[in-house]
Amino acid sequence: MASKRKLRGDEAANSAPAVAVKEHREPLADIEMKAEILAGLIKGSKHFIVFTGAGTSTSAGIPDFRGPDGNWTLKAQGRPRTTHANTLSAVPTQAHMALVELQNRGVLKYLVSQNCDGLHGRSGIEAQNISELHGNNTREVCKSCGKEYIRDYRVSGSQPDHNDHRTGRRCVCGGILLDTIINFGEGLPEKELQLARDHANKADLCLVLGSSVSVTPACTIPEAVASTKNAKLVICNLQPTALDDDCNLRIFTEADILMTKVMEKLNYAIPPFELRRKLVRIETPVEDMHNITFKGLDADGTTPLSFIKAAGVEGCRRFARAEPFSLTLRRHLQPGHGELKLTIELFGHYDEPYLEIAHEYMGDEIVLYSLRYNPLVGEWDANQKEVESGMERLFDR
Repeated sequence: MASKRKLRGDEAANSAPAVAVKEHREPLADIEMKAEILAGLIKGSKHFIVFTGAGTSTSAGIPDFRGPDGNWTLKAQGRPRTTHANTLSAVPTQAHMALVELQNRGVLKYLVSQNCDGLHGRSGIEAQNISELHGNNTREVCKSCGKEYIRDYRVSGSQPDHNDHRTGRRCVCGGILLDTIINFGEGLPEKELQLARDHANKADLCLVLGSSVSVTPACTIPEAVASTKNAKLVICNLQPTALDDDCNLRIFTEADILMTKVMEKLNYAIPPFELRRKLVRIETPVEDMHNITFKGLDADGTTPLSFIKAAGVEGCRRFARAEPFSLTLRRHLQPGHGELKLTIELFGHYDEPYLEIAHEYMGDEIVLYSLRYNPLVGEWDANQKEVESGMERLFDR
């Protein structure tokens, strides 16, 4: 049995024994029975939260830390890390997508994650429903105004010192942008941690997926649920955890296997992964010219998202290849009598083809497109949407 001593974030984050703690997998019949119990707990809960660790993403090709081929296990053995999937092109797992469906149905109230891979956000978990306690390798924040940006590329600090989080970019306010990754010895983000604690205090059910719950202070979230009267703690992990003696239901299996079974018991279908984006086109006629600017937003329309690599429009010889993506047509368009043929190039992490949109110009306007891309089909679905209330404030920032 592994030691259940809880470790400080800087002590546990990059440490593991040279011989990994043995993983255990229960018989499928036992998993079926426990999935039925968990489904019943979820149905009866009023404030259900989930706490995820690296084990949630291993089936996407992203290694964990303390498993037989985990990053810190290999480090303790003096071996190099294994080749693994690029987090930018990794496809969210069945467990990720099950959590999205539970969120969309209003069953999952909040998600707390220790993962930095960004898969929860890409899968469809909305920004207001998650605390990424250890950061996100595609999210950066302004040191001055606090504005956040999501990128379709890694935003790791550009400085040799890992504790210097400057990315080399600047906010629209002129402030310095910092990456959000929490390195060894650094404190967790106060806002995210407080939100996680608030939801833990309200939770009557917490499910731990793929975490050893041994690194503080993140582990205090499920710990708080375990210590709350009448609240239930369920843990799914292949290795023993620091809270095994305190949980109400312990399941030894992969996150995907458990969540697939639980969704079957709930009669909920797990949705396929679709890459979702929002594209804004701002048009401004100026005398005999026509200016077009493209901007990206995250799926819920709350945060600027840099997913455009280049943008073009028929009639303009050049492509815009840097933010802001602005193009000028040297002709005047009459509202209702001019079709604009747009071409958007993305970063192609999922082999996305160019996005092509034909749109009839209806005057000085802001146009919002909802974009969906299914990697299995390989085609874009672009639908024009009404500009949402309050979204205009994002266009000027």
